Amino acid sequence: MRRFIARAASGVAALAVTALATPPPAAADEVVIGGNEIKVSESPWVVALSSRARFGGTRAGQFCGGVVVSATQVLTAAHCLRPEVLGMDVAKVSDLKVIVGRTELRSTEGQEVAVKSARTNPGYNPTTNAGDLAVLTLATELPATTTPIPVAAAGDPGYQAGTRAMIYGWGDTSGRGNYPTTLHAGPVTVLSDASCERAYPPKSDEPYEASTMLCAGDPKGGHDACQGDSGGPLVAGGKLIGLVSWGNGCALPDYPGVYTRVAAVPWTAVAAG
Repeated sequence: MRRFIARAASGVAALAVTALATPPPAAADEVVIGGNEIKVSESPWVVALSSRARFGGTRAGQFCGGVVVSATQVLTAAHCLRPEVLGMDVAKVSDLKVIVGRTELRSTEGQEVAVKSARTNPGYNPTTNAGDLAVLTLATELPATTTPIPVAAAGDPGYQAGTRAMIYGWGDTSGRGNYPTTLHAGPVTVLSDASCERAYPPKSDEPYEASTMLCAGDPKGGHDACQGDSGGPLVAGGKLIGLVSWGNGCALPDYPGVYTRVAAVPWTAVAAG
């Protein structure tokens, strides 16, 4: 079963096709499996996405992650903005907030910044999840303490198989709905396209497409992103190489997490529309 790595709203099961999305209303709490708690100051480009509509309009809650790439722009997964995940039409972004500078989501640390516009990659395929990237343009510039992360270009050594990378998020830490409220990070290894295709064969219902995807994990399992981490960063060598997208279960042996290959999707063009 494909997992979308976004968080499900209260009373709503994780999506059958699992792009890592959402859990219960209340303040967000989701995390990386096999990771450790860190302070947001150690990774000031990591942000959480919050929406009141996503949780039935009663209170705002975190449902996906994102990463700062400029003073006014944040990248996230396109599937996080699908109406069934977001809880509203993406054109109505007044409810959507980007939470910056906040390690503990129940605190008042940092800021909640309004979103001015949201654009989904026109090449995004919701069936296969290829090109799973969206750009949020913020209503105001982010504080100087929230520094953008460099985006890796095609051919960057971070994409080489065997590279050690880190994932970040507030998502499920066990795959069973355990959602802490603090930011976590965990190590994974970038895998070869051949390994990814063995896990998700091209002619299967869940195909790995190397043109816009890469995968990373632990061959023995135990380290992975999970529900609620969607749209969060995969970082290698101090650069953004991927966005949390989908996978089969969470942290299972032989089923690595699949990420959007950011070098394959020109986000500046997406932002420009």
